[in-house]
Amino acid sequence: MNKNKTDQIVIRLTQGLGIALFVGILIWGAAYFLKGYRYEQTNDAQVDAYLSPINAKVGGYISKIHYKDNQLVKKGDTLVVIELDEYGLKKDAASAELRSAQAKLPILAANEETQRKSIAVIKAQLAGAKARLQQQQREFGRYKNLLADESTTQQKFDNVSTALSIAQSDYDQANASLQVAESKLTDFSAQQRAIEAEIKMKETLLQRQELDIRYTVITAPFDGQIGKKTIQEGQLIQPGQTLAFLVNKAEEKWVMANFKETQVGKFTVGQAVAIEVDAFPNERFKGTIESLSPTTGSRYSLLPPDNATGNFVKITQRIPVRIKLTDTAEKLGKLSAGMNANVYVLKAK
Repeated sequence: MNKNKTDQIVIRLTQGLGIALFVGILIWGAAYFLKGYRYEQTNDAQVDAYLSPINAKVGGYISKIHYKDNQLVKKGDTLVVIELDEYGLKKDAASAELRSAQAKLPILAANEETQRKSIAVIKAQLAGAKARLQQQQREFGRYKNLLADESTTQQKFDNVSTALSIAQSDYDQANASLQVAESKLTDFSAQQRAIEAEIKMKETLLQRQELDIRYTVITAPFDGQIGKKTIQEGQLIQPGQTLAFLVNKAEEKWVMANFKETQVGKFTVGQAVAIEVDAFPNERFKGTIESLSPTTGSRYSLLPPDNATGNFVKITQRIPVRIKLTDTAEKLGKLSAGMNANVYVLKAK
């Protein structure tokens, strides 16, 4: 009797559990198909954000690293320091070259002043030579007349003629010396411009060396969270090498969802979207469609498909859809780039 009663209880419990399970399956199926009827959905979606690379502007050996994995940093915080010795020597060499170029100006100015004094002396000599030449010209004219009147001898006339030639030669020599001296003075002006250009170039090189010294200290360009540390102290890095990635917490995040081409026919920019993130299964995020890709995702691959070759197998393509998140910054702060998401877009009627 007790055995039959126990069997009846087990049967009723089994029936109850079966009915409850059947009802649960019906409710889940109804909800699933209702959601599929009302929404276009995909689980091929990820949260995305801008990852700013931190690059080295100069090469060298890493002296010190001031951050750890996933560390929060402020704008201006020192991240990496590169050994300074080599750049310090280059700066000293550039500074010495600049001083050497600058020292040429006083020397040139002194030479120019000496040349001006030489020109003054030559001008005085030229004036004297001109006076002697004029005197000899008058003497020559006088003796020429005397010779015509036979009031002097041919020998004296020849002596005066010779003296005139010498005076003319002295005058021509002084005049030529003046022209050469003045030409050299013009050369000094050209040399000064060349030295000034050289000084400007040396100043620029020194500024570049000072800039390289500042580049040996790499700082955070904005507030954010640094990613994985992939470098070590003592490591040799090259100019332009990426040292880390920094996520800007103040910048917007978005979701990139890859819908089937058969789903996006009625999608429009601004259409409301609901997002569920795997990391927060009990929380929903809101957004709107911001843009649709002009091509399928496969067109961005390294080797895009070419259906004109080989056997053709039709595969449904996916269209990347960018979704703007519209929740508060505090709520979106929990999301991280790369998180998987489920996206639901209400079907247009």
